Formats: sequence, C-alpha cells, structure tokens
Amino acid sequence: MIWLFLLVGSIAVTPFLIEHYRAPMSDGRRGSAPGQFAELSQGVTHFHLRGKAEGPLIVCVHGLTTPSFVWALLAKGLTAKGYRVLTYDLYGRGYSDRPDALHDKGFFNQQLVDLLAYLEIEHPFHLIGYSMGGAIAAGFAAACPERVRRLVLLAPAGMARADSPLINFIRDRGIAGLWLMLAIYPQQLRRGIRKEQKQGSVPCEVSEGQEAQLLFKGFVPAILSSLRGILRSPMEGEHMALRHNGLPVLAIWGAEDAVIPSSAIGYLAAWNRDVIHEVIDDAGHGLPYTHTDQILSHITAFLPVPEGDDWGHDT
Repeated sequence: MIWLFLLVGSIAVTPFLIEHYRAPMSDGRRGSAPGQFAELSQGVTHFHLRGKAEGPLIVCVHGLTTPSFVWALLAKGLTAKGYRVLTYDLYGRGYSDRPDALHDKGFFNQQLVDLLAYLEIEHPFHLIGYSMGGAIAAGFAAACPERVRRLVLLAPAGMARADSPLINFIRDRGIAGLWLMLAIYPQQLRRGIRKEQKQGSVPCEVSEGQEAQLLFKGFVPAILSSLRGILRSPMEGEHMALRHNGLPVLAIWGAEDAVIPSSAIGYLAAWNRDVIHEVIDDAGHGLPYTHTDQILSHITAFLPVPEGDDWGHDT
C-alpha cells in the first residue's frame, strides 16, 4: 500500500512542482524586451507607446492568453493613420509582473489608471479591448466615463454564456481547481494554438509568443484568477451604464469564432441598443492579427480622423 500512497502523492504534487520551477519573470529577462517598463502600485508593467505625440491617443487592452504583441500589426496600421497607440501587458502576461491577487474589474482598472498616471495622460482617449480585454475596457469605460471618448470591442468577453462543467469546477473549487488548471491547461492551450495555426492566417510570432507564456511562473495561475475574477459574471451592468452615458461603441465579431461566438451580439444588443455591430464573415477569434486590414478599416471609419482633432497632446 505504501507504493500506492507514494504514487498518489507524486501525482498530487507534480503540477505544483512544475509551476514552482517555471522561470520567473525577472529584470534580466526584461533586459532585451522592446518597449518600456513602469513600476506601478501593483507591480511592473511593460508597455509600448507608438506614434506622434500630437496624434489622438488609442489605448489597447489585450485578452486572456496573448500579451500586448497581439496588437503589433494593428498598432502599425493605426500609427500610419496618424493615431498614437498605447499597448501594455496585463499583469500575469508578457513582461509584466505576476502579483498574487484576484484578477477582477478593480484589479485591471487600477493597472490602467496607474499606467495613465505614470505617463501623465489626462485627456480622454479612445479605448480598444480584445476578448477578455473587451470586458476590461467596458468595465473601465463604465467606471471612468469621463476618460473614454469612444470604445471599440473586438470579440468581447463579458456576454452571458454557459460555461462547461470543467470550467465551472476549476473556477469554483479552490485548491482542487488550481491543481486541475495546472495539470491540464498547458496542453489545452497548446492544442488550441495548433488548431488556430492549421486554420491559417496566424503570424508565427503570435503562435510562438503565446505558447512561450507557458514557460513562465504565474501565467497559468493568472489565467485561473481571471476566470475567477473579471470573467466570472456577465458585464450587463457596465454595458447598460455605457448606453446611459451615451458613449459611442463599436463591436466587431468573427462569424466563425468558437471562443466568443457572434451569437453574443444578442446579449450586447439587449444591454445597449446603440452599439454599432460589424461581423467579419470568415474570421475566427484572432481578429487583430488574422484580419488586421478589415479591423483597421472598421475602426478608422468609426473614430474621428486625426486631422483637426484637439485631443491627444497627452505626453
């Protein structure tokens, strides 16, 4: 019987040991990273600020598993149009720190508030959120309506949807949920990346960069913390507040998206009937990097043109 207890014990501790020995995100690893870093109230945040200082500012918030490099192609297109673009790594991803905290609306709002203060950005700006970043962006715009001029949501999370029993178990079962997340999620993410690659149009740097996140300590727990935080409940109240505040909102969806299906349009339309909706017929979930030109066209048609814009003189 002893060997059985040893076997069970080994199985029980292995996911935690693997996580413990993953590489920490350190100053040494940040040394060769592009962009800049800010020491904020909750930790170090990695960011890029691109474009001319006089351009209208656009702040971009990425999703659950892909850090800010997901914006590279779109940011290039937006800066070429005359906008100034701020992208940053959410905590737990990319080159930012991995603070031990619940990743809820207040947590992500504080990161953005801190970063804006660090950069001395005071004037209102346009805000774009992708996937989970759509939930974060909607939450920020609802909490700070005076700071956001227009809101763009790309395949946004935060709509009402039924999660699988597995997701519900992982989210609700404390240490047991963490064990299961550490044990199975890395392979699930790799399978998802491979599947997206087979569908084509995915830049290799996106796939490789996303998979590389699994090398670092704190990434998988951050995903779980977001499932238990910002992604736990629908954003109905926030979207109703956005309509009440009269904020212009554009939502762009992929018709073939299996992560945030375009059927979620119905929820958002019920909460805010003033939202403008666009659906890209042949697109999956990777809108910013698989259909960049179409996304850029929709965004620039929705936002005021940079010429003659009085805002954007922030830093």
